[in-house]
Amino acid sequence: MPYPHRARLANLWADEVARFEETHPRSRELWQAAVPHMPDGVPMLWMAKWPGPWPVYVESAAGAHFRDVDGVDHVDLCLGDTGAMCGHAPAASVAAISAQLAKGSTFMLPTSDAAAAAALLEQRFGLPSWQFTLSATDANRSLIRYSRQVTGRPKVLVIDYCYHGTVDEAYATLDDDRVVARRGNIGAPVPLDETTVVVPFNDERALEQALWRLDVAAVLIEPAMTNIGIVLPDDGWHDYLRDLCTETGTILIIDETHTLCAGPGGMTQRDSLQPDAVVVGKAIGGGIPAGAFGMSAPLAARVRDSLDLEDIDVGGVGGTLAGNAVSMAGIRATLGEVLTAEAYPAMIQRATEWTEGVQAALDEFRVPWQVTQLGARSEYSFLPRAPHDGAEAADADDFELQQYLHLHALNRGILLTPFHNMALMCPATTAADVERHTVAFREAVASLYS
Repeated sequence: MPYPHRARLANLWADEVARFEETHPRSRELWQAAVPHMPDGVPMLWMAKWPGPWPVYVESAAGAHFRDVDGVDHVDLCLGDTGAMCGHAPAASVAAISAQLAKGSTFMLPTSDAAAAAALLEQRFGLPSWQFTLSATDANRSLIRYSRQVTGRPKVLVIDYCYHGTVDEAYATLDDDRVVARRGNIGAPVPLDETTVVVPFNDERALEQALWRLDVAAVLIEPAMTNIGIVLPDDGWHDYLRDLCTETGTILIIDETHTLCAGPGGMTQRDSLQPDAVVVGKAIGGGIPAGAFGMSAPLAARVRDSLDLEDIDVGGVGGTLAGNAVSMAGIRATLGEVLTAEAYPAMIQRATEWTEGVQAALDEFRVPWQVTQLGARSEYSFLPRAPHDGAEAADADDFELQQYLHLHALNRGILLTPFHNMALMCPATTAADVERHTVAFREAVASLYS
């Protein structure tokens, strides 16, 4: 167990709950009014998992801060779990989105923003052919179907403890050598071993054994794991994966939705990766629903040549609002004027400062945890060294300890990414914002270990 002093932790938790209740009465009123109309009083059930007895209600947000209905100013290091990585209400995105709303929002017809957005994505990721969705989840689903279409193979390979949105095939894990549904998989449609192959991250031997069965249509992978803690790839892992996919005729899909933190073209651009397809979402629309997937020229040709125009609207890919005019305007403005190459150095520097602040507290109190940085994102985990795969990261989790650390931060006006110990920087995040977390984190560690 990462933290052995459970009675002490329980007492610290009770103190933080009392502090939260005292300082958030208006949020409590709004939550109580919502409970009769929504399960647990929230629009999505996972929002009930935030630390504390009820969620904080937001009144307004700008840049790297938000103000709640009780008047508390917060440094937002969650940023909508990447959805607001460009900062809240970025001026260029808001202007473009507002202008398009005034002219009409959705037509099932293209606007000039669509081709401009696709060109910006090609410049970043090097893939020439792009399609648009409302989320990265939708983009992943589309590419899985296209991969099955062009290869004639039934299965998808994912990494143990991966996350690719609400993609059915990705809610799988390993039980010894068996593929089984991951804990919490709600209403799984079929046994996961019928659709999915699972291998550990950084395990070349398992990858080779899986792909040479020649029943895998696509590998769907984050270039670094980000939703079970940050797990970085071994040297040579991506080169081996690319070569193996080429040899076995498997489509290689890289999901950069979270790893866009590594740079303007994610790890694909930064590390010169060579996927057949790339998925992005969340941040690219400036805060409104938007996702996209890009394909290499050969893959795009295979996809298009395999489809009859008569059937293209009922094939299980796309949606009525996909590629809508407002999303296209948001993507064009956000990529062109907000999340630019020039914005990243300062974002990455803020993440470095956050990492150094966390490490300083761990060193001071001799805490056996570690912290890992990936571009503008950083996270600590309850391990003495960086995890090598998802199972290792998952085994080190301590939900009660995590909840205490999150509530402690929240009570001091700092919002971390929910359900793990991650911070993300936006173009508006300042050194003073990071210092607020450094001071609060040291206080939390001291409460546990001094």
